[in-house]
Formats: sequence, C-alpha cells, structure tokens
Amino acid sequence: MVIQVLVADDSEIVRRGLSEVIEASGDLHVVAQAWDGRSAVEAARRLSPDVALVDIRMPGMDGLAATRELRALPRPPRVVILTTFGEDEYVDEAVRAGASGFLLKDTPPEELMRAVRQVAEGKASLDPAVTGRVLDALAEQAPRLSAEEKTALASLTDRELEVVRLVARGLSNTDIGAALHITEGTVKGQVSRLMAKLGADNRVQIARLAYRAGLDR
Repeated sequence: MVIQVLVADDSEIVRRGLSEVIEASGDLHVVAQAWDGRSAVEAARRLSPDVALVDIRMPGMDGLAATRELRALPRPPRVVILTTFGEDEYVDEAVRAGASGFLLKDTPPEELMRAVRQVAEGKASLDPAVTGRVLDALAEQAPRLSAEEKTALASLTDRELEVVRLVARGLSNTDIGAALHITEGTVKGQVSRLMAKLGADNRVQIARLAYRAGLDR
C-alpha cells in the first residue's frame, strides 16, 4: 500500500528536496505540496493524505495553526512537524495541537522515510537528535501535573512505568521489546493501554507527560 504524503513548507527548495526523497522510496507518494498552512489544510481536505509533513514556521497560517486544523478534518492526516534546533519553544504547542512526531529539516533520507512509515502506522516518531533537548525544555516550561494526571500515573504498574520511561527516550516498539525481553506485539498492546490510561493521543504526549513528571530519569 502506497502512503500518501502532503509536504508543507514555505521554501520551494525544501519542498522539492523532501518530495524527491519521498518519491524515491517506492512506497511513499507526494500527493501535494503546500507553501503555507492554509494551502496545506485545503489540500488535505481535498486529497486526504495519510501523513502531512508541516514546517512549524510559515507565513500566514503557521504550522501550529495548520496542525490544529489538519487534525480536526473529517479524515485527518497524521502530522509530522519539521523543526530546527532554534525552534524548541514551539514544540509544546505542537504536541498539544496533535502532532505525531518531529523531524529536523536535515534528517537523513532513510530516517525521513522511516518516520513517515511509522507515523502512517499510527505510531509516533521522535527524532533522537531533537527529542531530548525539546522535552527537557518542555519539562522546565510545563505546568504542574494536574490531579487527574497524578492519579493516572499512580495507577500504572512498575512495568508500565518502565515502558513510559523508554517511550520518553524515543525508543521504538522493537527497541522497547528488546530492552524488556518481550515481543514487539506485547509492547504495542502495552503502549495502547498506556495511551488510554494517561489520556494521551500518541507516544509524543506520553513522552511529554513523562518528562513533566520526572520519569525520564
């Protein structure tokens, strides 16, 4: 099955570069390119892509507003935010808007394709090069845990807390399974139950909560 991808960036050079990488994969296809958030939302409404790669900073409607509108569509695409090390302060809002992952704009082609495939499968993609720095910043800026969040965390078993810690480190289901000596399918089930228990829409939100609660240490 070919994964349909929307690329949104105000730089034509970046759009072309990302599109060329995606089209070279064989199982990914760029259905549209957008130059700002509004054109991205309009293209997604028309074409229903599986994944949208969205630059966090664009003129007019930026990537944050676009993410909120994309996720509110009747057939919402999964959103991967394109970021740089200088834009950490925007990521917390992107998580709350429903982003499923973050990639640096200079991510190697094979990592870009892997991330798109992961997100299309309903997983999150946390770029190891950006995850630690971004979530550390979120932990410093984030509000206190709510009573509901504290109750939810207190309900977790020791094994579930260990899975939360590994998710916060950006590990895939395969890597978590290897670390805990369990199957990838078992990890997938545990992560799904964790999302339900913690009220998280994806792994990025689990990781954000873990950092806020100090579970990354």
